[in-house]
Amino acid sequence: MAFGITLILLSIIAVPSLILSKKPNAQELLEKIEPYQGWIGLILCFYGVWGIISSILNLGWITAFPIWWVTLLAGSIIQSVLGFMLGFSLINKYVLSKSDAAREEAMVLRDKLAPIQGKLGVVGLFVGGWMIVASILFF
Repeated sequence: MAFGITLILLSIIAVPSLILSKKPNAQELLEKIEPYQGWIGLILCFYGVWGIISSILNLGWITAFPIWWVTLLAGSIIQSVLGFMLGFSLINKYVLSKSDAAREEAMVLRDKLAPIQGKLGVVGLFVGGWMIVASILFF
């Protein structure tokens, strides 16, 4: 359930235009979160990577809980990508600062992912909601 909740929160931060079109007074809250957006993205990027590793380590769940395993893997991939997008400046500063080649590759990856951030955020909302429902149904 924690993966679902964090994915929904990350998706809300990733698609502020969607939130603002539904609730105009949400601008204040988004402005309060903005200074911490990089740290939230960085932490949840690593949390998403941990989810990917966890789903690979628990490959045996495919036979017992195939829907939950696919849900965990998909949600973790979305979470790590959105976290990477939001925390890119801090990842670039703290993780990739020693290697120029890694920094170049990260910039290319970010440029490819930037146009789909909004769509990925919307998908993240649905997958995060499904992760919560699936964790209640299957566990």
